[in-house]
Amino acid sequence: MLYAAVERAAAADLRSVNAQLECLVREALSKRGVKLEAPVRAKRGRPAKTPDDGGIE
Repeated sequence: MLYAAVERAAAADLRSVNAQLECLVREALSKRGVKLEAPVRAKRGRPAKTPDDGGIE
């Protein structure tokens, strides 16, 4: 039942269940006064070319 509720909340927020769980845990910790750093977002796209792979010299 709990997982189904998390699934519904995730779908309503257009998130994955994993992302929804992370948000719920962060909110709960915040309410308890635990300070967390902002999550690091992954860079999108291809990595920059280096001289080793025939890219920029």
